[in-house]
Amino acid sequence: MPRTEIVTQQENYIRVQSTSRVMGFVDDTEFFLPEDEPVIYVRAAARVGESDLGVNRRRLEQIRFALQDLGI
Repeated sequence: MPRTEIVTQQENYIRVQSTSRVMGFVDDTEFFLPEDEPVIYVRAAARVGESDLGVNRRRLEQIRFALQDLGI
């Protein structure tokens, strides 16, 4: 995804940070893939402010659709 970089990558955990295009705000997203469960736990949060105006939710939906397209 544009303006997104992987900060931490382990066997069952990934943390990325995304920077907004206009204001340069940074959001953190974490993915935890437990070995014994067929799920992916996701946490997304803006670092500053009270609202991200739905940006994190839309980003996660894009990722979810991409995973669906891959059959995951």
